[in-house]
Order: sequence, then structure tokens, then C-alpha cells
Amino acid sequence: MKTQAKQPFQLPDFYVPWPARLNPNLEGARVHSKAWARELGIIGKPKDGSAPEIWDEARFDAMDYALLCAYTHPEAPGPELDLVTDWYVWVFYFDDHFLELYKRTKDREGAKKYLDRLPAFMPVDLSVTPPEPTNPVERGLADLWARTVPNRSEAWRRRFFTSTKHLLEESTWELSNISVQRVSNPIEYIEMRRKVGGAPWSADLVEHAVFAEIPDRIAESRPMRVLKDTFSDGVHLRNDLFSYEREILEEGELSNCVLVMEKFLEVDTQRAANLTNDLLTSRLHQFENTTLTELPSLFAEFGVNPVEQAHVLTYIRGLQDWQSGGHEWHMRSSRYMNKGTRNEGLLPLAPTGLGTSAARLRLSPDSLGLSRFKSFAHVPYTPVGPVKLPKFYMPYSTGLNPHLDAARKHSKDWARQMGMLDPLPGLPGVYIWDDHTFDVADMALCAALIHPGMSGPELNLTVGWLVWGTYTDDYFPAFYGHTRDMAGAKVFTTRLATFLPDDPATCTAVPINPVERGLADMWARTAVTLSQSARNLFRKALLDMAASWLWELANQIQNRIPDPVDYVEMRRKTFGADFFMSLSLRLSQGNEIPPEIFHTRTLRSLENSAGDYAWMTNDIFSYQKEIEFEGELNNGVLVVQRFLDLDKPRAVEVVNDLMTARMQQFEHIVATELPALVEDYRLDAKAREKLHRYVEKLQQWMRGVLEWHLAVGRYKEFELRNTRKLVRLPGSPTGLGTSAARIASLLRGIQPGVEVSEKSVEKGES
Repeated sequence: MKTQAKQPFQLPDFYVPWPARLNPNLEGARVHSKAWARELGIIGKPKDGSAPEIWDEARFDAMDYALLCAYTHPEAPGPELDLVTDWYVWVFYFDDHFLELYKRTKDREGAKKYLDRLPAFMPVDLSVTPPEPTNPVERGLADLWARTVPNRSEAWRRRFFTSTKHLLEESTWELSNISVQRVSNPIEYIEMRRKVGGAPWSADLVEHAVFAEIPDRIAESRPMRVLKDTFSDGVHLRNDLFSYEREILEEGELSNCVLVMEKFLEVDTQRAANLTNDLLTSRLHQFENTTLTELPSLFAEFGVNPVEQAHVLTYIRGLQDWQSGGHEWHMRSSRYMNKGTRNEGLLPLAPTGLGTSAARLRLSPDSLGLSRFKSFAHVPYTPVGPVKLPKFYMPYSTGLNPHLDAARKHSKDWARQMGMLDPLPGLPGVYIWDDHTFDVADMALCAALIHPGMSGPELNLTVGWLVWGTYTDDYFPAFYGHTRDMAGAKVFTTRLATFLPDDPATCTAVPINPVERGLADMWARTAVTLSQSARNLFRKALLDMAASWLWELANQIQNRIPDPVDYVEMRRKTFGADFFMSLSLRLSQGNEIPPEIFHTRTLRSLENSAGDYAWMTNDIFSYQKEIEFEGELNNGVLVVQRFLDLDKPRAVEVVNDLMTARMQQFEHIVATELPALVEDYRLDAKAREKLHRYVEKLQQWMRGVLEWHLAVGRYKEFELRNTRKLVRLPGSPTGLGTSAARIASLLRGIQPGVEVSEKSVEKGES
């Protein structure tokens, strides 16, 4: 079948690994949903005149939301399917209602007033009476909430309230971008599309539809969060492909991944559509990988009993049904571009028609999911050579703290006291760090650049944390990366929490290595200066960073280059962005800034933009060190190389383009969103000054991180060759990828994989 000329691109071959099934209660849901929509004023113009006509009956029938729900919830009994269908009628009506009244008119003030009322119709406390509704959206929400939540736990009600609130409130983000004709960058788009697009809301509703709640104690764990996020991204990216023509060419929308890819990568629409489909496929692969590799240990760690496990697996099956059913509905709904889909590759005599999607197998690499294999094809220790540094976009400046020299001496004395510069016990000449390694890293310079105005004692404390974090970042892969020792790594990261009590004086844990010794000392000196809430925030950021190292190790064990979205979101933790921001930036602002400010989308976007700029800086500079000398595969340049099939120089350019985009987003937030936030929260002069100072510190942090990378030798090839060589024993293997085996021979029976300095080899200390 030929593509119709009006379509802007040929729909790609989709990866749909689970068969779509059709609920037998479809016709009942169609009748019920139409009656319900007419009663609430959703079809036609409401009798009370509270809204214009958004949908007429013909349009309602053509969109066929009952068919969507019958496909996405194939096992729901009749009454449950009716309820779910009503929810989807309401949410799509809300989307079109908001478009007509506020997006087209660009009425941001009216939109805010309208959206601010809606949470009142979703009381988590069932004893609270909602206000009187004034339009079809409010009437529908009040009715649906009352019919949905009474039989659910309070934990589920909170989750569903949050996802519904995000779905409603973040519509203003789209409106703001339309007002200034701004297309978001890829990282920003994926984050915001989850909230605006509503798929997390759909995932919560799946729990209701399959009568299986996620145990609250694991609901916020990484595996469950990733399952919801990958489901959401899959739903949204698929929708972007089908809705591009309507949204971009007819409605003037700017929130669509195909458009984002077009603008960011400067490619034509067809290439952008294919890349969007590649990202969709990658997210579904991540969903499968998480289910198979992360759930078993999650169940064991949290003591999830067999009944609870069955609920989780039923929920996962519900998410799979939604993916496949949603795809089938998009192929049929009049709402979307679905003409001219490719039929080449169909099996001969394959059945067609309603309910036959499972049999319509496309024989193409994309539809069969074969692209997953390239993620596992990386050869560790591949020689890649040094990176030619791009021209970095950096609009901010910083200074140099005058206490630098004192901080250098203090931090080195402290590192020596903690045992970080000593050879490993029982292994003469075997170091994680020696004096030269410490001097080359020059963490005091980093602190002096990112905190030019700190006092001497404050700078010493900050340098101590930087030294501890960087040493641990080298220590962890040396002991657990080469050996792929996940069990040992989990023991290591779990023990760290024992050195972080509320009252450091009560700590009874005995440190057994320099990492634990340094953590105990730093926590004791830091915790006493923090309030209880600040202490909790800092502890969580630290433990999140430690847990993220296990994610890196899991990728190494599988030899799997991470999915791009998963990498971005985890890299913020592995880099320690939240950890260092919470310590030396956010907590130093005192109590003048209301804590809730830091939970707003504006501040989170600001911090994420800054964090992403910093870790991408590190990934460019550390590419050779990690890929060639350490056998790593958790690096943003490599992730981009593999996903986009680029060579190293072009991949570096793309990462630098992402850095620039994130920096420009940071500037956009400061110029346009931050002033609106200040007004919304009615901050006084002192709080505004503190917030301004916080933003300035983020700017200095980004500039300081870049300047430090440019200045130090830690990532330069001559240092990598001179100080990162491994001991070779007589008879030990040589050649590409054998460094782990050589060191394993050295440390047989103790701790394999530890690197040593070249000067130790020269002295014959091995």
C-alpha cells in the first residue's frame, strides 16, 4: 500500500512483542460511555453553557475510546471496563477542552486558575467533600473519583492523585512552549512528556483494572519505577508517531518527539520518525530487561511474598496488554495518522481483521526486536584514543577560592589518615591511589572552582567529600567491576548506611576499609551541622548514589550498553549530582527558601539541567579512560555512539549539543520560569535573594566542573598510560581485555582487579 501524499512520513515497523487481545465487553462499554458522556455535557454543548461544544456525537463515535479500553484492558469485567472507559473519555476530553479554551488562546492565567481547582475534586481523604463542579471536566472528575477510589488503599490513592495532578498541571508547560514557539530538548521532552502525556496515570489505573495493587514498600523502588517509566515512554513515543500529523501540522503543537528529533539532530521528518521508533523499541527492551533481571532480587530483598509477587506480575501483564492494545487502537482510530502502513514482510496468507494482530508478524529487524543485540556487542578495552574536545558552550563564570593551597594540604593529610594513599593490606605496591594519583586528581582545585566564596573550614569539608566520592568511584570498580561480584558489591553498599546514623556519636559500626573510614569521619563532621530534614535529604542522596553503582555493575555483568533514557536518569546518581548539590549548594541556603520550592518542576528542571551538563562534561573527558583503560561501558559518548550508529567524533558532537541544549534550558528557566515561580509563591525579598544566590551557585558549579576537567591530568592520555598500568606477573595473560585476569592473578584469593601505579612496578614492589 502506498503512503498517502498528505502524510508527512511513512510509519516505521513497530516492535510489538505481546499480542493484542479484545475485551468481549466492548459493545457494553460503548453504550455506557456514550450515555455517560452525554449526561455530563461532554458530547455536544453542555445545557448550562459551561463550555463550548468540543465533541459532537459523530466525532465521539469515530474516536471510539471504548475500543481503546477494550484493547488495553482485555480481561476487565464489564463494570470495570465501563469505569476505565469513562476515565479515558474524560482524559481525552480534558486534553481537547484545554486545547480549545487555553492553548489556542494562549491564556496562561486562565489556564492556571482552571487547573488549580481540579485537585479539589480528588480528595485522598475520603471524608473530604469536593466543591460543586462548574463544567464538564470538573463534573466528570468528581464522578469518576467517587466511583474509583473507595475500594483502593490510601497508598494507591496517593499515587493516583499525584499522577492525575501531574497530568493536569503540567499542561501549562506545553502552553508556555507554544507561547514562545519553543521546541524542548530531548532530555527535557522525555521527562515532561511522562507528566503531560498521562501514561503514569494509565499505569496506576492498570492496577485498578487488574485488581492487583503494587505493595507500597516497593512502589518507589528502581525496578518498579523503571517499569512504569518505560511503559509510559513506550505509550507516549508511539502516540507521537501516530499523532504527528494532527498535532504538528493541524493543531500547532510543539510537544512531539518526532519534532524534537527533527530540530535537535537537524534531520528530515522520516529520519526523525525512525529514530523515535528506535527509542520506543529501546524503552520496551528496557522494560523486558528490568522484568527479567531486576525483579527477582527486588522480591528477595524486600521479602515480597508469593501473593504479592503474583500481583506484581499481573500488573506487568496489564502493562503489556496496554502497550499492544494501545498500538492496535492507534492503527484503527480516526484520531490518528494510520494510513499507508507498511505491509511488506507479512507472512503469506496471514489473517487480517479485528483481533488478528498477533498473527500479523512483520519479518523485519525492527519489528522482531533484533536491535537489542547491538547493546550487548561492545568489546571491553577497545582502543579508542583521546577525544578531540569540542567547543563547550559556557555562559557563566567562576573564581578561585583563596584557601586552595590550604585545602590541598588538608585534604591530602586527611586522605592519608583514612588510608586512601596506602597500599592495600597484605599487598605491597598495590594501590587504589598513591600520592601522584591524588595530586593529579586535585580535588581541592575542583572545590575551589565550584565554591570560590567558601570559608576555609567550609572548603575543607567540601574537599573531603569530593575526595571521598572520587576515591570510592575508583575503589568500587576495582574491587567489584572486574570480578563482577554483585553479592559483594551489595554487601559493600549496604554497609555504608550503617555509618550514617542521626547521631554520629551512636555509630557502633567498625570501618574495615578507607571508604568506610572516610565516610564515618565525614558524616560525623557534617551531620552535626544539619537539621533533621537536611540530614535526611543528604543521607538519601548519598545512598542513592551508592545504589546507582550497582546499576553500573549490572550493566557490566551483562556487557550491556544502557538504554539512552535509563542512562541519563541513572547517570545523575552515579555522578553524584544530587549528592553534591544537596550538600554544598541546597543545604547552605538556610530556611528562608520554603522547602516545597525545591520540589517544584521549575527547580527540579533547573537542577537536572545543571547536573546533566556536569556529568556529560565528565563523560566526554573520561571517555578514553573508561572505555580503553578500564573496560567500562557506562559512558554517554558510547551510549550515543551505539544508539545512533555514529563514530566517536560525531558522538562527542552530539553529547556536546546535548550539553548546550541543557545549558540553554537552564538559561530559559532562569529567565522565564523562575520569575513566575517567585510570584506564585509570593517569596519575600530575603527568600528571593537566597534563591538568586542558589542559582548563582549552580552556575559556578557547572563552570567549576568544566574548568577542573580542563585543568587536571586525571583524564589525559599520558597520565593514563603512566599511572594507570596494571602489574603483570610472569606467565600472566597479555593483550586486549586481559587486565582483569592479570590483576586477578596478583590478588588470587583476596580481591581481584586492583590497579597500581607504574612507579611501584619500577621499584619491583610486586
